[in-house]
Amino acid sequence: MDNNYLLSKRILLVDDEQELLDMVVSILNEYGFQNIKTAKNKKEAIAETEKSRPELAILDVMLPDGNGFDLMEQLKQKGDYPVLFLTARGEDDDKFRGFGLGADDYIVKPFLPKELLFRVMAILRRSYKGENPIIQLKNSQIDFSRAEVLKNNEHIPLTAKEHDLLSALYRNAGRIVTIDALCEAAWGDNPFGYENSLMAHIRRIREKIELNPSQPISLITIKGLGYKLIVEGK
Repeated sequence: MDNNYLLSKRILLVDDEQELLDMVVSILNEYGFQNIKTAKNKKEAIAETEKSRPELAILDVMLPDGNGFDLMEQLKQKGDYPVLFLTARGEDDDKFRGFGLGADDYIVKPFLPKELLFRVMAILRRSYKGENPIIQLKNSQIDFSRAEVLKNNEHIPLTAKEHDLLSALYRNAGRIVTIDALCEAAWGDNPFGYENSLMAHIRRIREKIELNPSQPISLITIKGLGYKLIVEGK
């Protein structure tokens, strides 16, 4: 699997130490991860999960308003994605509890940056090995790892925003993705006011993936709600 595809995964990092958060974000950014959200406690983590829908959570065990084990159970109720514990709690009982709850890995602080990256990439490869970054639409293909569309034997590049929007639509293939959710996927935590820009980007995406952009059959408008991507075989 192409590393670029794994590097696009959304990561939630939860720790009450700002210095640790900054260090881990820096390590992940330097390697190529860009979609990283942070939280300092359970309340912030749950709120962030509602907004950004993480694909990997890295959790501390000791949090100011509870513990990482309880947080993991709450996060798992909202989505089935891998969890890595990164904590100073290295006792066997804590490790057994974490793995018993379904954690994918457990790293004890202090740690080596290369070890963290190795463990994160290993988890992502295991968890998302069944995903194919090349998806088939009715009249074209999208290759997320190359950020391009293949249509009529022509390779058409995608812009970064188009890639972000199509990724959000693909994650919810066959389901409605709201205008607000798409704006947030492309423009971040303050997506308000981007509706016109979104419409322009949707129009350009249709020009790339549809045979007749005026009568789309792969990227459909759900009036008053948002958009839906129709993927062949899903």
